[in-house]
Amino acid sequence: MRKMPKPSALVLSALFTSLGFGATAEQITNADNSSYQRFSKQYQSWLQTSESSDIEDALEEDPNLVILWAGYGFAKDYNKARGHHYAITDIRNTLRTGAPMTKDEGPMPMACWSCKSPDVPRYIETNGEAEYFKGMWAKGGDEITNSIGCGTCHDNNLRLRISTPFAQRAMDTIGWQWDSADKSQKQTMVCGQCHVEYYFEPGNKFVKFPWDLGTNTDDIERYYDNINFADWTHALSKAPMLKAQHPGFETTMTSTHGRNNVSCTDCHMPRVTNEEGRKYTDHNVGNPFDRFEFTCGRCHTQSQDELEKVVHDYKQMINDAKLKAEKQLVHAHFEAKAAWDAGASEAEMKPVLTAIRHAQWRWDMSIASHGIHAHNPTEALRLLATSLDRSADARTELARVLAKHGITETVKIPDISTEAKAQAALGMDMDKMRADKARFLQEIVPQWDKAYQEKYGGSK
Repeated sequence: MRKMPKPSALVLSALFTSLGFGATAEQITNADNSSYQRFSKQYQSWLQTSESSDIEDALEEDPNLVILWAGYGFAKDYNKARGHHYAITDIRNTLRTGAPMTKDEGPMPMACWSCKSPDVPRYIETNGEAEYFKGMWAKGGDEITNSIGCGTCHDNNLRLRISTPFAQRAMDTIGWQWDSADKSQKQTMVCGQCHVEYYFEPGNKFVKFPWDLGTNTDDIERYYDNINFADWTHALSKAPMLKAQHPGFETTMTSTHGRNNVSCTDCHMPRVTNEEGRKYTDHNVGNPFDRFEFTCGRCHTQSQDELEKVVHDYKQMINDAKLKAEKQLVHAHFEAKAAWDAGASEAEMKPVLTAIRHAQWRWDMSIASHGIHAHNPTEALRLLATSLDRSADARTELARVLAKHGITETVKIPDISTEAKAQAALGMDMDKMRADKARFLQEIVPQWDKAYQEKYGGSK
């Protein structure tokens, strides 16, 4: 069969117009999401992700988190996830990215932009992956301004794609080959570019998914232990800690849905029918129960009320187990600090710190996977149970170490009943952090947006 020539921009434009889309090929190559607005149904549903405007402060809701992440950016602030529309806004606003006044300042590397914008694949394709990852987060401020959108998931011909080379390498590692994948797998792979656990490689700060030994929590724990990796050293216990990100891909793979090749989009971006009877993919990524007839109702025989009760009950069970695990971990961190203060040696503390590390890793993998109560509740409960086991190991060993150094009374926990009190217990100067961030948002961010407009035009 004769190979067809690549269609010209004119042909593509005519094709899109004939399909009722109306966008030109030149527009589609732009990372600016507004270039796609003539794909009206998809674009308008994507815009609806802006309706999740409420900011929910997870640290205020659960101050234990401040202690568990002591010494790490998440102890500064951690808000619950909002819609794709807010990806750039939220990473700019969070205290975790600091208040860099120049491109070389700040606590975070360029890699922190990696899942936030279609400008990222554009930048990598233009400048190369090594250049993209080089430097601090602020370097990308005037290059990355469009929030997660069309170009993150689609190529210039509107086909699904994996848009970053580091995500493609990860999928290759586990044998998920794009060319041989079916439609459902491809949809899940696209979501799995971002909704995964990852880390920044020491040295070059490239993003890497830790899947070399497998994708479940135990495999990843073993991988990190083998390379002696830690995201940070805990400010109280001095344990070498791991921070789970948002491992929806990993935890869903072993669920009933994952085993039956149900894709992420089947539940969160379903094909729906509008008032004119035309079908399109709803890009307002959200709760499947909001579109029950197009999501759960396609497979399940139970009513929406029945299924919502099942999910609600699992959520309550997981939350109860989560709080129990957190209580043990908080005590372990403070007890470890008391042991160090009493003169414990590194040899004495090594098994304690390993147990704390493993306990918190399993707790974090269960809570950082947003929606795990629906995705894979049995795995969440298993992880929390093993977290409690390892916390018990740590605290049992700590009791021996403390007693050896003359401490037999219960280690006191300071008042951490609110976010502010927990942060004060750690000696965090939150007023300065917030003042610095306010200045950064007022002075630097407008410069970024202006510079981007001058270079690329368009609007977010």
